[in-house]
Amino acid sequence: MTFVVNRNINVSNVCTVGCAFCGFGQGRRSPDAYEHDRDEFVRRVEEAVEFGATEICMQSGIHPDWGLEDYEGWLRLAKEVAPDIHLHAYSAMEVDAMCATSGLPPRAVFERLRAAGLDSTPGTAAEVLHDGVRERISPNKLPVARWVEIIEASHAAGLRSTVTVMFGHIEEPWELAEHMRVVRALQERTGGFTEFVPLSFIPHHTLLGRTHGIEELSREENLKHTAVFRLALGRTIPSLQASWVKMGLDAATESLRWGVNDVGGTLMEESISRLAGSQHGVMLTPEQLIDAAHAGGRPAAERTTLYAVRRRYEIPAAVLAGPRSR
Repeated sequence: MTFVVNRNINVSNVCTVGCAFCGFGQGRRSPDAYEHDRDEFVRRVEEAVEFGATEICMQSGIHPDWGLEDYEGWLRLAKEVAPDIHLHAYSAMEVDAMCATSGLPPRAVFERLRAAGLDSTPGTAAEVLHDGVRERISPNKLPVARWVEIIEASHAAGLRSTVTVMFGHIEEPWELAEHMRVVRALQERTGGFTEFVPLSFIPHHTLLGRTHGIEELSREENLKHTAVFRLALGRTIPSLQASWVKMGLDAATESLRWGVNDVGGTLMEESISRLAGSQHGVMLTPEQLIDAAHAGGRPAAERTTLYAVRRRYEIPAAVLAGPRSR
């Protein structure tokens, strides 16, 4: 089982999109809206370095006042503070906003972001890659073709990306199957995806959860979906990641028996799931992730964002031996 030592930084939660499934985004005048200044951002980057993070994952809401230069500025500032940190940043929605404000196509935007310090991109804003679902849960979200165009441009610019799915809300099984078809077809064209990340819907503090009476998926249903996603991927994407923030660490450990080989990262802070009502915490240490792997009968390895192994942690002999018989 692999994991990465990373930190999430959500620079701002001000957002104009208004997704029904989201508890994170806020209008600019909301009392819960925030936007980090340079000093606060630097502090968080420095904390990540002190913790031993090799990656910063950076995403925000779609801020009405930000242009491409603002997004470039956060990248440059992070690299000034931590030149060797891997910057995994900006969803397809954010890139689409940069295209709109700059007048540039996605490939040109990615070239500028890469020059500013971007190292890879998160394949979030995917939700379910079926326009009917997207129109029902977030009519202002990118249509499927635009999401694919932006991620394909990322890969063409030499930037690898993850890819996600959000399940357990109003989608039908055949619509999830369509999502997997789109993902596989894109991976077969570009080979740019590093991992697939299933994200179960957290309904508690969301409009979608309230209006549709959606309950959080059970552990069993979460694991069943995870196994089906692994089967659907075949050999196209080698790594399947469990989100311990969504599932909890115990279920994420159990998912190692259901097709998972990665449990994501330490995070250090996590806002999106927490504000939707997740109760599984916002940070784990490398030691906790290693112990979880060993408890699940797997050796552990710390990896980089792009899956180069940095350190291996074999299962201790005492764990292999199991409890002594009396």
